[in-house]
Amino acid sequence: MKYLTRTIWLLSLVSLFTDLASEMLYPVMPLYLQSIGFSVALIGVLEGVAEATAGLSKGYFGQWSDRLGRRLPFVRWGYGLSAISKPMLAVLAAPWWVFLARTLDRLGKGLRTGSRDALLSDETTPAFKGRVFGFHRGMDTAGAVLGPAAALAWLAYNPGEYRLLFLLAFLPGVAAVFTTFLVREKSRARSTQPMQPFWAAFRYWRKAPSSYRRVVGGLLVFALFNSSDAFLLLLARQRGLPDAHVIGLYIFYNLIYAVAAFPAGFLADRLGPRRMLIAGFLLFASVYLGMIWARQPIVLALLFGLYGCYAAATEGVSKAWVSNLCAPTDTGAALGTFAGLSSLAALVASSMAGALWVWGGAALPFALAGGTAIAVSVFLGVVRIPVTSQQPAA
Repeated sequence: MKYLTRTIWLLSLVSLFTDLASEMLYPVMPLYLQSIGFSVALIGVLEGVAEATAGLSKGYFGQWSDRLGRRLPFVRWGYGLSAISKPMLAVLAAPWWVFLARTLDRLGKGLRTGSRDALLSDETTPAFKGRVFGFHRGMDTAGAVLGPAAALAWLAYNPGEYRLLFLLAFLPGVAAVFTTFLVREKSRARSTQPMQPFWAAFRYWRKAPSSYRRVVGGLLVFALFNSSDAFLLLLARQRGLPDAHVIGLYIFYNLIYAVAAFPAGFLADRLGPRRMLIAGFLLFASVYLGMIWARQPIVLALLFGLYGCYAAATEGVSKAWVSNLCAPTDTGAALGTFAGLSSLAALVASSMAGALWVWGGAALPFALAGGTAIAVSVFLGVVRIPVTSQQPAA
């Protein structure tokens, strides 16, 4: 597989190590925060501030990397900040310190995302981008399988030892940063566009090709109703599953996602990203509408498996398509803006889903999200959008 270059392999390993570190903390973070006095409302504020930080910074740092014609400094500093944030949580339990550590982690994500995805895009051609982004997502998600499994194993023998777990999560984070120094960046032309201020980072939208705006616009409509995966886990727990089984479903979802991501990218290259995204959104609708009635553990497991297939069919494929619809000198800004707007939409989606859950029950946000996925599938099927900025519509 010659299209999987050394740089693609290394960046994929970096993402695997980083996700392993982050996902080691995912199952225990709410428990830890509550143990140090965080209310559910304060946890919500914490996550909102964190996601807003990541969302607002992705487009800004993406366009900055275009302006400099360099990607690696943003990648290295981004992964470095995320690595440093892990042991910070073990040092002090004061709310302001926890907010600082969590915000630093998300700032690191905003700093690196556009530049890393642009590096992946620069390493391949439109014919192989689905496979490349699918491979990267598969490696990234492998960390999401190993991380929670490692955390469960640790806590099984060391119950309540949260702070030491944060220190242990620093190790794969350091491995990720070290691996970034093995990456070699190609020389590239600098963007001639003037640098926009931080609060105007999303101005790329105005100059973007109409095909970019149509694709990203459709994806953002979906993102506005695609709430956090935590609501899936919460609903599974509401169905009577014990906590260990719920975390097991999360690991199973990530396992299916990791295994299916590369084949999904391969199919996207063969069939076109439009068809793969439509299939993915229809899978999402099946899962969310099915969760309304699912009660048996085996049915819940099947739906979480299908949810992994949905993620594999959409996450990497959407980035591959978006990166094909912009000029090479604008790749960082285009992918950063897409990722940033998606993060902000996810914040709105999760806030709205929580309010709808309280007001109308769990079925309401799930039905609304499933219906939106079907509507976006119809939009992608009807509106003519090119596969690349140079090719006719598929």
